[in-house]
Formats: sequence, structure tokens, C-alpha cells
Amino acid sequence: MREWRRASILCGPTNGQPVGRDLGVGMGQPNMMNIDPESNRRRTQGEVRYVPRRQATPSTYQDLGFRCGLEIHQQLKTAKKLFCRCPAGIYQHSDAFDAQLVRHMRPTLSELGEYDGTALMEFRTRKNIIYRIKGQTACTYDIDDTPPFPINRQALASAMEIALLLKTSLVGELHITRKQYLDGSIPTGFQRTAIVGIEGEIPLAGKAVGIRQLSIEEDSCREVSDIGHERIYSTDRLGMPLVETVTEPELLTPTEAAEAANHLRYLARSTGKVNVGIGAARQDVNVSIEGGTRVEIKGVQHIRWIPELTHNEAFRQQALLLIRDELACRITSPDGWAITGARVDPAALREIDHKADDAEAAAVIRLPQFAGLLSFFTNPGRCFADELSDRLKVIACIDKPNLAYRELSERASLQEPWNALAKKVDAHSGDAVVLIWGPEDDIQTAMETVEERCQLAFAGVPNETRKALRDGTTLFERVLPGPDRMYPDTDSAPIPIDETMIEQARAACPEAISDTLERLHAWNVPEDAKPYLLRRNLVPLLDALIKLHNLPAGFAATLLGHTVRHAAADAQVNTERISWAVEEVTRRHLTYDILRSVVPAALADEDATFDDILRRIEYTSIEPAEIDRRIMALLSEEAANASDPRATRDRIMGALRPLALGNIPLSDVAKRVEEGLR
Repeated sequence: MREWRRASILCGPTNGQPVGRDLGVGMGQPNMMNIDPESNRRRTQGEVRYVPRRQATPSTYQDLGFRCGLEIHQQLKTAKKLFCRCPAGIYQHSDAFDAQLVRHMRPTLSELGEYDGTALMEFRTRKNIIYRIKGQTACTYDIDDTPPFPINRQALASAMEIALLLKTSLVGELHITRKQYLDGSIPTGFQRTAIVGIEGEIPLAGKAVGIRQLSIEEDSCREVSDIGHERIYSTDRLGMPLVETVTEPELLTPTEAAEAANHLRYLARSTGKVNVGIGAARQDVNVSIEGGTRVEIKGVQHIRWIPELTHNEAFRQQALLLIRDELACRITSPDGWAITGARVDPAALREIDHKADDAEAAAVIRLPQFAGLLSFFTNPGRCFADELSDRLKVIACIDKPNLAYRELSERASLQEPWNALAKKVDAHSGDAVVLIWGPEDDIQTAMETVEERCQLAFAGVPNETRKALRDGTTLFERVLPGPDRMYPDTDSAPIPIDETMIEQARAACPEAISDTLERLHAWNVPEDAKPYLLRRNLVPLLDALIKLHNLPAGFAATLLGHTVRHAAADAQVNTERISWAVEEVTRRHLTYDILRSVVPAALADEDATFDDILRRIEYTSIEPAEIDRRIMALLSEEAANASDPRATRDRIMGALRPLALGNIPLSDVAKRVEEGLR
């Protein structure tokens, strides 16, 4: 049984003081559990603290029972979409659209006579799901008016290649299934998907991490906004082929999770058959701790977010388990627990929060025996009351601020108007009083939502999907779909995967990422250059520069990993342009040092001729003998400053570099200057 430790869960990287977040009104002191001393004696003394990630160690996560698994979605680079023949990769870069469709969620009974929990939740939101369509990307398949075409064989071949790199066992027959998507992100309500390979592995820091499966599937719509009862999607990326790689939950620290995500990214990009850029790859992260349950964090836009997100989710679950344990001591019969609610005059809100002045309706709720729990710390800047507020935003569709609360204690009395609100629902010491407000049509759903989330607190950590935020925390997004969300697609016939297809995919496979890393190490590639080379799939170009153009390995690696990285920034690297620049330097018998100036200029203006580039960098052809004469002249001029050889050398090299660049290796110039200064 989990040991309960007394005192606050504290947040604070420096001062250890409680940290809370205002939900619309003052909440008192969020974080300190107002535990009755008598009940506390029934539990083990001690303290539980939130540990900032930079202070956490592997033992921190071992004590929590941390486990993590990844679901990595990567778009494939194909000419056509997955189940139609429309062109892939055409995106809207403005808010303009030519038409829109509006749909609503209506749940239906399954074959077993049951409703899916996600469907029921979405139905309660009463959302208008709006699809914005651009004529250039419109397709009748998107709106389920056309049966699916046979699967895109180019995409399937790319998926098989990635599956082989993951060391999975390829299926003998591809079976296309439908996976329910009930948030409206796919107009049909389901996504067509098929498992390509199962039971693979990747190497990671001295251990092998299992790959559960790799699937090929169609991409969903891109969310434009989700405000109130209106959720808007753009259909421009709908139907794009992508692969989903699912790891086993064998990542035992947040750092391992990020390392595994990077390995999978490098592996996919090494094929050269995937898209890159914003939205081309997306990470979903599953986290649980001992006693908790699987929580899926969706929309992780950057791998660098993963450590902070998974760290904070582990401590959020720990906090929810502590709240569960405290409730078990306070309330012996959870089945009999219920809220007491009453409507109140919205005008009373003016005394509590000026932001709620325009609220149509309001209600006050009594949460029996919840004093000290709403203000209980869950994550940096967040407390348990945020769990309620987030669900009000998603399920009742009431924008924040939507909730305020007070916790009743024998040691403190409530001031007006809170005292009047507490009396209205007969709240007593030990209770919490919650005030909610919003549109009239949403208040009943809001009251039900508050009660449901508080009832879930008795069980601990609810299964749910949460949205990743840039600051490393998360928001409730929806309940996790039921286990029976997949079923056969009767519109698509099975596809045999024969040996010829497998051998063709195997022949196209690049080397393993582990082998690539060994080569980079052998070439003494700087550590800070390796991620860029792998992320941009520049290792084949690096190979060519070293083997075909005879560039020194160290120079070629820093040319790409440092010079090109700073020159290209976030733009797609034009490898053909770089190869062209190197070939021109070789053909004209210029020294390779000049590439540090030539390559950025070539990438900045892809229409410039090589002569144009030489003029822009102010290159002048000078014979080596003339450079030698200049060296001697400068050494003679600097003879009077010989007391500081380093400064003298730097001045001479600064004067010579523009003349020598491209004409004589700078290393030779430096050697001659050093000899002259002795």
C-alpha cells in the first residue's frame, strides 16, 4: 500500500514556497493540505516535495515507479495521399477558405450495446465541428462521399523500410482497420490504419527498448481553433500518409524518453522518405507511475519538451494519489458522496471577480470534506482546482476564468459574499465551496462535470488524454477512448506482403543509426554537430564530401554541422546547392577553407552564379609567392610588438585571411607566421 507522507507537496526551484495559480479569484494559500492532526497520526510522518527536473536523479523516478512509452507520428514524403489520388503536401498558409462543412457528434450503441466514453463526453460538449476546405485540397473522400482507393504503394514501401530499420517482424498480410476518432479531427469519425510490423527494438544507452508496432495511417485535420461550442479544422493535411511508431513502456526516466524519441526521429529521417518541418512529426507520450494509470500527453510539438512534461506528469499523478489517500481517511463511503448545488444570482459575481460581470448564470457547489484538497499542489503553478477548471473548459465549453473556490476551516471564517454562498449550500468546516459561472445552457453540465471529477479523485489518477503546454505542464483534453475503438474496414481488402516487397524494402534501407553514430565518432565529429546532421539527414552529404571530394572529415563535419546550421537556420537545407559549391571550389583549384564563406552565400541566394558569389565575398586571386611577400612585410612591421606574440599573430592573420582565403590553406599561412615570430 502506498505510504502517505505528511505536509505539503511543495513547488519552488529556489525558495520551496507553495505555488498556486489564480483561477479567477483569490484562492487562499494553494498547496497546504489542511489535515486534521488527529487523522494525521494514523499515517506515516514525513514530507513529499516536488523536485524540479534539474534536481531529479534516476532514483527519483525509480521511487515514483515512473514508466513511459512513446507514440511517434511521422508524415511520409509521397506524391499522393494515402487512400485517394489527390496531391499530398499542399498546405494553406492563410485563413482563406472556399467552403465549410458543419457536423455534430451523435453517439450510437456498439455491437455490445455500449456507448464509448469518449463519444459521450464529446456529445455533452454540444460542439459545432466546422471543416474549412480550400478548393485546391478538396476531396470527396475526405467527407466520406467516396470509398477509399487502394492504399498508396509508395507510402507502404516507405513504411516497410522504416519497419525493417526498427527490426520489427513484417506482417504477412496487411489488414486495414478503422480507428475511432471522436474529437472531430477526421470527418468520417474514424481513421484508416494498418499494422505493418510488430515486436521490434531500438538500442538506447546500453539497453534495448521494445517497439510494440509500426502502423501506416492517414493523417487527421489540422485544428485551427477550439473556443466555446465551436471547433474549427482545416482539411489541408487530411489523408496525408504517415507512420506511427509505438514503443513499449520501458523508458524509465524523462531523459530516456527524449533519447528514444530522437533515435526514432533520426531513424525515420535517415531514409530520406519523410517530411520535415512544422507538423510533419508529432509525439504523443504515455506516462504512468506506481499506483497510477496511463495518461497520454498529446501534441508534444518538440522533443525537447518531453523531459519536463513527463517529469511533471509523474508528480501530478503522485499528487492525485495523495489526494486519493487523504479522501480515503476522511470519507469511508465514497459511493454515498455527492455535491450540493444551488443556482445563484450572477450579479453576486461582481463582488468576487470583475471578469465574470457578463456571466449569464452562476451556481455554488458544496464539496463535502474537500477542504485543503482544491488548493493541493499538483504541478508548478497548478493545483487540484485546475483539474476542475480544465474540464469545465473542455466539457462544459466555458472559457476561463470559470471557477472560484474557498475552503472552510475551523481556524478561519469566510467573509462576505463567500459566507452567504456557503450558507446557501449548508457548507461546514472541512468542506470546500466552489462557484462556477458561464452561459445559462452550460451551467448544468458544469455542475455535473465538477461532481464527476471529484468522484474520480476517490480512485486516484483518471485515464485521460492531456494537452502539452510549452511550460512543461498539461491540460485535460478528453477521456481516453475505450479499448474497442478499432474494427475492420469493410471497404478495403487485405494486401499480401510477399517476399519481393520485403526484399525491395530491405535493399532500400540505409545503415542503422547506431552504425552512423560510430562513423561520426570515428570522424571526430563535434558532439554539438551530430544532432543537426542526423535531424537534417545530412550524413549522406557528409559521406560524399569526405569520400568523393576529399574534404578532411573534421572540416566537412563542422562545415555542415556549424556553418550550414547557422546559415540555413530553420530553412530546408539545399544539399544539391552545397554539393555544387564544393564541386566549383574543387574545379577551380581553390582551397577548401573558402567554403565557409562560399556555402552560406550560395544558400542565401540560390540563383547566384559562382562568380557572383566570389564577388560578394570579395575573393581576389593572389599567387602564393605574393602572399609569402605579404607575410614577411607584416612580420617586419610588427617586429616592434614582439613582446606579445599572440596579439601579434592575431593581427597578422586578420590582415592575411582575406588575401589567403581560397588561394592558400589558412593552416599553411598560420604555420609560416608562427615560424616568422620565433
